[in-house]
Amino acid sequence: MKYAKAILAGGNFWDMQNTFIRVSGIVSIQAGYTGGRVPNPTYMEVAGGRSGHAEAVELVFNPEQISYEQILDIFFSAHNPASLNRQGPDIGPQYRSAVFYFDNTQKQIALKKIAFLNASKKFAGPVVTEVNPAGPFYPAAPYHQHRQLHRGETSCRLS
Repeated sequence: MKYAKAILAGGNFWDMQNTFIRVSGIVSIQAGYTGGRVPNPTYMEVAGGRSGHAEAVELVFNPEQISYEQILDIFFSAHNPASLNRQGPDIGPQYRSAVFYFDNTQKQIALKKIAFLNASKKFAGPVVTEVNPAGPFYPAAPYHQHRQLHRGETSCRLS
């Protein structure tokens, strides 16, 4: 079985973990940081806005059970993608909305989804979700992984 990855940022990583914890086809969820300039950032560097990273989740999923497009549907319904650098009480670029893609297919799906949301006028303003290539993902400390999920095999091949 080939699994795939998705990295998404939509505010506090615990909220994103909660969003995907019960979704069928999600094999694992890891909270962490990505999209910044500081290697191996600490929580305090990210939370203080000094690293350039966003709080994010790395999802491993079974594409035979859930598609990347379905994951994005859930993602865009779980936060306000028209809110720049803010989700609820969390303010700053570390809480920005972002999709970090692994290949051109993921990039095109994300861009198409954003175009659809903008055309639908579902939100009060335009979607400000960044679409960037996936770079290094730095797992948060173990105490931030309290909602970590591992389903299925203990090791998997990623596509």
